[in-house]
Amino acid sequence: MKKKGLLCLLLLGLTAQVSCSSPSSAPETQQEQPAEAELIYESSMELSYAQNFTVDYYQGGYTMLTTTMDDRSFLIVPEGKEIPKLPKEDTVVLQQPVQDIYLVASAVMDMFCALDGIDAVAFSGQKEENWFIEEAKTAMAEGRLQYAGKYSKPDYELLVSSGCRLAIENQMISHSPEVVEKLEDFGIPVIVEYSSYEPHPLGRVEWVKFFGALLGKEAEAERIFQAQAEVLERLETAQPSGKTVAFFFVTSNGLIQVRQSSDYVPKMIELAGGRYIFEELGDPDTRRSTVNLQAEEFYNSAKDADYLIYNSSIDGGISSLEELMDKCGFLADFKAVREGNVWCTTNDMYQQSLSAGAFIEDIHAMLSGKEEEDMHFLFRIK
Repeated sequence: MKKKGLLCLLLLGLTAQVSCSSPSSAPETQQEQPAEAELIYESSMELSYAQNFTVDYYQGGYTMLTTTMDDRSFLIVPEGKEIPKLPKEDTVVLQQPVQDIYLVASAVMDMFCALDGIDAVAFSGQKEENWFIEEAKTAMAEGRLQYAGKYSKPDYELLVSSGCRLAIENQMISHSPEVVEKLEDFGIPVIVEYSSYEPHPLGRVEWVKFFGALLGKEAEAERIFQAQAEVLERLETAQPSGKTVAFFFVTSNGLIQVRQSSDYVPKMIELAGGRYIFEELGDPDTRRSTVNLQAEEFYNSAKDADYLIYNSSIDGGISSLEELMDKCGFLADFKAVREGNVWCTTNDMYQQSLSAGAFIEDIHAMLSGKEEEDMHFLFRIK
C-alpha cells in the first residue's frame, strides 16, 4: 500500500511540472510568427503620355508595376530583401534581378535592347529569321536566346526545364487565355503589355519606362524617352499641310483593315502635319486599334485621299503598284494611285517601338514632297 501511495504522489508531481512549464517550452509550431513587413509608399513615376500602366515606389527599394487595362500588379523585390505584406492577394512577386524572360511581345524587344537588357531575355516568341532587330538575331544565332514557340503554342517543356521566370505577352494572348492559365500553373507569371493601345505615339514609346522599372534601369529609360520627345518638339512648329492620308492593309479575305481614329497611327499622321482620312471611325472605348471595312466603304471614304500608306506589318508589304492592284483592283481609281502617292512601311517598323519620332518625321517628309532617300520606315510604291 505504501508503494502505491508513493507512485501516486510521483505522478501528481510530474503532472504539476508539465502544467506549470514555461511558454518557451511549447512546441515551435505554436509560437507566434513574426509579422510581415509593411509596404510604405514613397512616390510614383511621372508619366507624360502613357495611360495603360503605373509605377509606384516604396521604402526599401520595392517597386510596384501595374498594367491598368487588366488591373494586374507586379511587385519587384530588391535582391536579398524579404517579401513584404502584399496589398492585394493576386499581386505577383518578382525577385530582382528579373531574368530568364520569355518575350513574346516582339514590339518591345527594341526597348530591352536600348536598355542594354537583352541578356534578361532567354526565350523568344519569334524565330531568328523573323527578327528585324540585329541584337535579337545575333543572340539567337549565338544560342543566348532560344525560340520557345509562338504566343498560342509555347514550348512548355523547354520553358519549365530551363527555368523561365516571366512571360511578357501582347494583347494577342487574349485569343488564347488557356495559355496564360497553363503558364501560371507552371509557376511562370505573365505580364501583358498594352503599349499598342496608347492613344498617343509617345505613350507607346513611354512603355520603355515600364520595362526600365522592371529591370531597375529607370534613368536609362528616361533618357531614351526624352530623345524621342525631342524629335516631336522639332515637328511641333510645322504647319498643317491639309493633305489627307489613308493607312491601310488588305486582308486575305478582301476586307480593308484600317486604324480606328483614336489609335496612335492617326495621331502620328496629325503630328506630321497631315489629316487621317477617317476622322470618326471606331469606338475609342473598345480595346481595338483596327477596324475592318468592306471594300465599298473604303472606296467611298478614301478614294480622294492625297496619300495611301500600305501597312506591311502583317503580310510583308508590297513592292509595286501591280502587286497592290492584284490585291485590290478598285484602288486604280484612287487619287493617290493616279498621282503616284502610294507608300509602304518597311517590314521592321512594327518591331521598332522606340522609333515613333523617326516615323513621324518620315510622314512629314512624305507630305512635304521630299524623296525617300532620307526616310527610315517609308518607301514609295511605283
